[in-house]
Amino acid sequence: MVCAYPITAIEWMGDSETTEGIAAHSMDDTTFQDLGLSDEILRAIGDAGYDTPTPIQAQAIPYVLMNRDIMGCAQTGTGKTASFTLPMIDILAQGRARARMPRSLILEPTRELAAQVAEQFDIYGKHQNLSKALLIGGVSFEDQDRLLDRGVDVLIATPGRLLDHFERGRVLLSDVKLLVIDEADRMLDMGFIPDVEKIVSLMPKIRQTLMFSATMPPVMRRLADQFLMNPKEITVSPPASTAETVSQSLVVVGHREKRSALRALLRSEDVRNALIFCNRKRDVSVVQNSLKRHGFEAGSLHGDMDQFQRTDTLEAFKNGDIKLLVCSDVAARGLDIEAMSHVFNFDVPINADDYVHRIGRTGRAGRSGRAITLAAPDEKRYLDTIVGLTGVEIPRLELDEVESTDFEEEDDKPRGRRGRSGSRSKKPSDNAKQEAAKSDDDGSVRNGKSRNSKRKKARENVRDDDGPDETPVGLGDHVPAFLLRAPK
Repeated sequence: MVCAYPITAIEWMGDSETTEGIAAHSMDDTTFQDLGLSDEILRAIGDAGYDTPTPIQAQAIPYVLMNRDIMGCAQTGTGKTASFTLPMIDILAQGRARARMPRSLILEPTRELAAQVAEQFDIYGKHQNLSKALLIGGVSFEDQDRLLDRGVDVLIATPGRLLDHFERGRVLLSDVKLLVIDEADRMLDMGFIPDVEKIVSLMPKIRQTLMFSATMPPVMRRLADQFLMNPKEITVSPPASTAETVSQSLVVVGHREKRSALRALLRSEDVRNALIFCNRKRDVSVVQNSLKRHGFEAGSLHGDMDQFQRTDTLEAFKNGDIKLLVCSDVAARGLDIEAMSHVFNFDVPINADDYVHRIGRTGRAGRSGRAITLAAPDEKRYLDTIVGLTGVEIPRLELDEVESTDFEEEDDKPRGRRGRSGSRSKKPSDNAKQEAAKSDDDGSVRNGKSRNSKRKKARENVRDDDGPDETPVGLGDHVPAFLLRAPK
């Protein structure tokens, strides 16, 4: 049995309840045995091959075991997930869940991140008899209902799907004693905060709440005041900082040269595996098809894919069957792929915080990684915002195969692409929120209508790379095939 206020944690903390007091002990000689975790958890950690906690784990775990509310901020890839899953397993070791009344809840912004957290509970809770349920879109309601009817200790869910179950009367939140809001900044960007607020209103007022984020915009502190009670703030790195293990580079080319530049980088860099980020879902298919036509094995991942497609693609990528994965921000948020060597930004992210999350997919767990951004001259304003946020100038990289340009030159903007010209562009924050809201990643159903059904599927790109980069005016999404063939 684990005491709610373990003596080891109190003694280790010392007289001061400050992060600095704990950080003084968060050195290389600190082990998981020092954190007050149970023998069953320590055995599972040892089986997984770990013995030294990361800074966020060393600082957060004792406070979670003390039933304190936590506001945690750390870079991606620093072990935030284990900092709440490990103590949660110990806290939930005693007690029994009732049907449709979960004892704890973890909210995640995307299906993939929710699935990864569920895997963490399987790894670290294998010596405990805890039940869990995963509520995400794209999966049968009936299977999820059966798990809820048995009673679950840990409920891991995306906000939309959880509310769908609640509105159908399949789950009650009145017995939740521990709430985790993970990737809180992404919840904000994706427009999930109203859903989160409704979910929190359905829970007991007396509960323990943990909020974790990789970035800390001012609005996040206001949300912390709303959701948390006298929280302990733990920051182990400057908000929105990038990991020192990631080497960053910048290639400045025109929009039409980006695909050529990407192929040149893939041939010249020692790429073991890589994520290639695009700002828009329809561009994911464009880039994937371009790579496949030029002999690269590439998959795609975006919010319009059903859950089975996404799961199969991720498994193929993790197993090495696919070396390159072209993806959108929503679909790839929180992905934890072992030993990711490269991240390529085919587009400069409109939201500067997304840059931190993108390049955080590599250079994880102390390994070195490489992040290369392809920037067109008209994307300079987004790049300036990123540099202002991170405080790091990204060095330029010149390619022999592709003629580079300069930010002072006027870009030859491709026609027929909304948002490229200054007259139609919107503020970065508004544009990012609209793009994320359109994705509505958890794929939930409201009032019998699928959210995804409201969105038109992106047209598959069938252009030749050297052909025109625009859609003929007046033909809408459908273009007759003979118009797309190159003249003989």
